Amino acid sequence: MLKYFFISFLIFCLSFWGIFLTRKNFLIILMSIEMMLLSINLNFIIFSLILDDLIGQLFALFVLTVAAGESAVGLALLVIYYRIKGIISIDFISSLKG
Repeated sequence: MLKYFFISFLIFCLSFWGIFLTRKNFLIILMSIEMMLLSINLNFIIFSLILDDLIGQLFALFVLTVAAGESAVGLALLVIYYRIKGIISIDFISSLKG
C-alpha cells in the first residue's frame, strides 16, 4: 500500500508544481488542478480499502463529479476568453474587468 501513497504524493507534487511554477498557460493550470483532485481521490480510495469502509469511495465519486463540473466551467471560460482576445495567456487576463 505504501507504493500507492508514494504515487499519489508524486502526482500531487507534480500538479502543485504545474500550478505554481508554470503560471503562463491557463490550460496547464486546469490540467494540474484535475491531476491534484485525482491524486486526492487515489488517497480516498486507498484509505477506504485499508479501513474497509465505503465512505471514502463514495466521497471519491463526489469529488469526481465536482472535478467534471470544474473542468467544464474552466474550459467554457477558456473558449470565451480565446474568442475575445485571440490568445490563451494568463498575462492578459486582468484586462477582462467589467
